[in-house]
This record gives sequence, C-alpha cells and structure tokens, in this order.
Amino acid sequence: MLEMLPMLPVWGWTLLVVSGLIVGLSKAALPGANTIAVAVFATVLPAKASTGALLLLLIVGDVFALWAYRKHADWPTILRLFPTVVVGVLLGVVFLAVSSDGGVRRVIGVILLLLVGISLWRRFGTPKADVGKLTRLSYGALAGFTTMVANAGGPVMSMYFLAAKFPVRAFLGTAAWFFALVNLGKVPFSLGLGLITPATLLLSLVLVPAVVAGGFVGRGIVKHIPQRAFEWIVLLLSTLGALYLVIVP
Repeated sequence: MLEMLPMLPVWGWTLLVVSGLIVGLSKAALPGANTIAVAVFATVLPAKASTGALLLLLIVGDVFALWAYRKHADWPTILRLFPTVVVGVLLGVVFLAVSSDGGVRRVIGVILLLLVGISLWRRFGTPKADVGKLTRLSYGALAGFTTMVANAGGPVMSMYFLAAKFPVRAFLGTAAWFFALVNLGKVPFSLGLGLITPATLLLSLVLVPAVVAGGFVGRGIVKHIPQRAFEWIVLLLSTLGALYLVIVP
C-alpha cells in the first residue's frame, strides 16, 4: 500500500504535516486558518488529489471539533442556512466539472476578499446591525459553493459568524456542527468526481495524527484568546488565504 503514497521531497511532506496541524488548529481555535492548508495542499499535490485528501482530513477535524464544542451550537442558525448551502454545493459540483483549476482558485479568492471587505465595512463604516435574511442566504450559497470546489467554505462562514456577532464558543460550536454535516454531504459528490481515491484516503490516514495534535493545541489556546483578538485573527487568516488563491497561478 505504501507505493500508493505520492513521491514527495522532504519539504513537501513537511508542509503536508504542518497543514494537518493547521486543519486541527482551525477546527479547535482559529477558523480561517484552514484556507492556508487549502493553499499548501494545492501547491504540493495535484489539484484533485489535494481536494479529496483535504476533505477527509477536514472530516477528522470536524469529529474533534464536535467533541470539544458540540454543546455550543446555535441550531436555528444552522437550519436557516442549510437550504441555500445545498444550492451552493450543487452549483459548485457543476462549476468544478467544467472549470480549470486556476479559474476556480481565483474566483474563490476574489469572493473571500470581497467578504473580508464587507466585514470590515460593517465593522467600521456603518452602524452595527443584525444580519438580515438576504445576507444569510448569500453567505449560505457562497459557503456551499466554495466548500465544494476548494474546501474553502470556512472563511466564508467565518465572515458570517463575525457579522452575526457570535461569541467564541458559539462561533466554534456552530461551525463544528455546520461543517461536519456539510463535509459528510460532500463525500458522495467527491467520490463521483474522482476527488477521493484509495491513494488520497491513504495519504489522509498518514496525516490524521497531525490533525489530532493540532486540535489539542487549539483546544488548549482557545481559552486564552480574547473575543476581539479572535475576530482579528479570523479576518487576517482569511485575507492571507484569499490573496494566495488570487495571486498564485
């Protein structure tokens, strides 16, 4: 079975292990950091292999996040989001089937940068208001679309949860249940598109310990992150990930 693993240099495996740590950390403490893992996987591995392998690792991270924050979810928010998320996922399946890898990455990067800009505008440019129905529907569809085509729905929902002024634990608990359900729902589509193969499954199994280690580290530091610092970290990591997707060919 080992011959199924990709032949990568030491630096390539090192980056993948670090990305596994980032996946666990993003699920347990720093939403938005996952976009960095998306970028690294797409750099080290072929596009389809990277998407399938990362999805499996995200599901492992979801299990850890549910264990840590399962009691803190806002279920009315999740249920209101799901119909448009399903629409976004289906659009993402179609887009992934007909678009080039470079085009997909740039579209997602531009969307994320726009969302960061909207979040900053809401924070500094206008009086703070509750998130309305149109905003919720827009974020739900974008989250479904971006998570299907590049496992990049985390920053989109991070922007939504920030706009909705979720406290840290409610943020993490709601995100944990939301993405656990969405990522499991993506598995049949990913199998059908050839994104998940025996090789990507084996690669994911090798990297599972890194995800678990990152989750424990995140679980330890989240208690010490102030709300305001947490929000700025989410914005910064989302911006860096989006810039990478836009700039790198």
